[in-house]
Amino acid sequence: MTLHREIIKDAAIGVGFATTPKGLSSIEHPGCAAAIWQRQPSDRFQAWIDGLRPETLPKARITLRPDMVRAAMINLVEASGIQDCDERTMLADDVAAMGLIFANVLRVPYLRLRLETVSTNACQKFHVDTVTARLICTYRGSGTQYGISTDGAEPGSIYNIPTGSPVILRGTLWPNAPRTGLFHRSPPIEGTGETRLVLVLDPISALEGGSDEHFIH
Repeated sequence: MTLHREIIKDAAIGVGFATTPKGLSSIEHPGCAAAIWQRQPSDRFQAWIDGLRPETLPKARITLRPDMVRAAMINLVEASGIQDCDERTMLADDVAAMGLIFANVLRVPYLRLRLETVSTNACQKFHVDTVTARLICTYRGSGTQYGISTDGAEPGSIYNIPTGSPVILRGTLWPNAPRTGLFHRSPPIEGTGETRLVLVLDPISALEGGSDEHFIH
């Protein structure tokens, strides 16, 4: 991924923009409902991931320590049958970096990692997640949409987060923060033939027993 020098600026609607990963910590600023790391994937990487057959895209739902994300990703891409190449390593390395960055910002020892392929209108209603915060990064396809609504109706202006740009969004469990009116959703793509690959990270403060979820310690 191509990185740029750091510039942080807060939009009027409470969205912080940055051009280095350090800028994602702006989610902690008062009134910042979302922080976006603006970056441009390399043409080579994007052409590679866009050219993969949808059935080979890696999928996962696991809870693990941030330092275990890279090893888990290597296992996932190998199991999916994706041919070994520089771009495959780039994907594993980038997801691992997202895990470390997010865990550092949220100060948590564990993460719930989801890699999802989406080809329908999943989560098409604008909403706020019932979490403290969530990181979303779309590696393939249209990025997450967001907008402001003061009455719960669909936002009048809708914005797309660029493909490859991670966003940290505050959820309803963010402590001591008033509602900002910032909502998000997956973009409606049903019928377009598009298949998205989306990374979702949630913070986990402690592991809970009795779950069917896969844990990696």
